[in-house]
Amino acid sequence: MKSPVLETRRAVVVEVAKKYPGGQACASARLSLELKRFKNQVYESGGVVPLSDEEVYVLESEQGTTRLPDYICAMYGGVFVRLPESGELDNIDLYQRSLNASAKRGELDRFMAAALDDGRIDASEAKKIRALLAEFIAASHEEVGAVIELHKSKCQTLRASGKG
Repeated sequence: MKSPVLETRRAVVVEVAKKYPGGQACASARLSLELKRFKNQVYESGGVVPLSDEEVYVLESEQGTTRLPDYICAMYGGVFVRLPESGELDNIDLYQRSLNASAKRGELDRFMAAALDDGRIDASEAKKIRALLAEFIAASHEEVGAVIELHKSKCQTLRASGKG
C-alpha cells in the first residue's frame, strides 16, 4: 500500500530520513554526510541548506519509495506513475498490476459508499476520496503502460529477428 501524500517537502524529507534502513546514521553515511549536518539538513535547522532532490532520490531509490515525486505531482494536481521497463515485465507481472488496480478501485468504491452513508461528504472524506482516486489512477496507468511496454517490446523483437 502506498503511503499518503505528505503535505510539505520538509515532511517528505523527514519521513524519508526516518524510514531509511538502518536509520538516520546509515542515511547520513550513504550521502557521505556527518550525522549532525545530515540531521540539520533534514530538519532544516542550524542555518544549513536542506537535502537536495538528488539526495532525497538516492535515499528513496534504496527504500523503493516515491514520496518526493508523489508530493510534487500532488502540488500540480497529478499523480506520479513509475514507467515500467520491458525487461522486468511478463504476464504474471501484468496480472499482478491488474489485481492491484482492481483492489485500488475497490478501496475507492468502499470508502465512497461509507462516506455517503449519512448523505453527504465532508472535507476530510473528500480529501481521502481524492487520495484513493489518485492511487487508483496511478495503478491503472501503470497497468496499461506495462501492457503496452511488454507487447511493444515483443513486436519490436519479432521484427528485428525477422519473425514478424
